[in-house]
Amino acid sequence: MHQIIACDFMTVVSIRFKIHYVFVVIELGTRKIVHYNVTQNPNPQWAIQQFRETIHPDNEYKYLIHDNDSIFSKAVDRSVENMNVKVVKTAIHAPKMNAFCERVIGTIRRECLDHMIPLSEKYLHTILKRWIKHYNEGRPHMSLGPGIPNVSPDNIVPLSEYRHKIPEGYQVVKEAILGGLHHEYFLKKAT
Repeated sequence: MHQIIACDFMTVVSIRFKIHYVFVVIELGTRKIVHYNVTQNPNPQWAIQQFRETIHPDNEYKYLIHDNDSIFSKAVDRSVENMNVKVVKTAIHAPKMNAFCERVIGTIRRECLDHMIPLSEKYLHTILKRWIKHYNEGRPHMSLGPGIPNVSPDNIVPLSEYRHKIPEGYQVVKEAILGGLHHEYFLKKAT
């Protein structure tokens, strides 16, 4: 699963009724969003550039799942296959074949964009940058046991004698995300 990435687009309407396309790439093994970007005019050349930014030579990705959107042209598929990644297209009208990516797009909508109206493309990019950081580093994922896709060494909880007791010398700290839309809780050494 760590060698498979999936991608898809979603549309977001700004306060001025402009349509923005959000491109999302997720790694299936860790459920980590590895790349995203926003544009008003997606085209195959833009998509190729997004894959260049996502698939680095040191990555171990072997498969890319995407749907039959016209943006994913034969030129895009050839470009991805030149990066030593096999393209797997989903069947037409079969969103369950790309279920992980469809699920993360639904999560982005429910937990973020349903509560905020972007003013512009730049503002939408700022909102997504902060929310995706929260998604990758602070939000528990039940499919991971529950776990967090990208745990930093600073957020590893020290072992305690009792499961529901805060370890000595630590305190619970709360951080507001997107103006209080979400909150992250973690342990920090008491000062």
